[in-house]
Amino acid sequence: MPKALKITFFIAAGLVIIAIAGFYIMKANTKKHSPEDSVVFKQDSLNIEVFYNRPYKKGREIFGELVPYNEVWRTGANEATTFKTNQDIMVEGSILKAGKYTLWTIPNETSWVVIFNDKMYNWGVNFSDGKASRIKEFDALKVEVPVSKNLKTIDQFSIYFDEQFGDINMFLAWDDIVVPISIKPTKT
Repeated sequence: MPKALKITFFIAAGLVIIAIAGFYIMKANTKKHSPEDSVVFKQDSLNIEVFYNRPYKKGREIFGELVPYNEVWRTGANEATTFKTNQDIMVEGSILKAGKYTLWTIPNETSWVVIFNDKMYNWGVNFSDGKASRIKEFDALKVEVPVSKNLKTIDQFSIYFDEQFGDINMFLAWDDIVVPISIKPTKT
């Protein structure tokens, strides 16, 4: 192998190693500020699991500023949030087939659009422009839900489930906003 070709090969290999290492260092560093979490809801044979990253408020204005109104949000930080259900469910009265989805939202002052997307994405935003990496052609379900004001400030973004009197709600909560999403099993 000619000497120039060897040098080119080693430089290219070195750049690839640096790029891969840089990605993992960046990923580890961002996890410190927005740690991973999972929440699981089980009822009879229904099993729902949400994986997401939980950013902090840190004194910032969240909705309308950090998370702009009328723009797709990855619903958390870092990787796109995932939502997995083992059976068909009704979300706000519309059917969502069993499967794994990425969960996106479009926040507004009085309502949010909640989007379940069939495609899995490595990261929640494009590095080139900082916009959500969602491709709308893969949307499986879009529903609009009202926003509720919370009496206290929630410092760290949270997703949780609550079941009362047979009704299941998934809540998205951060800052002074809570977004309830109605879920019903299709099997009883």
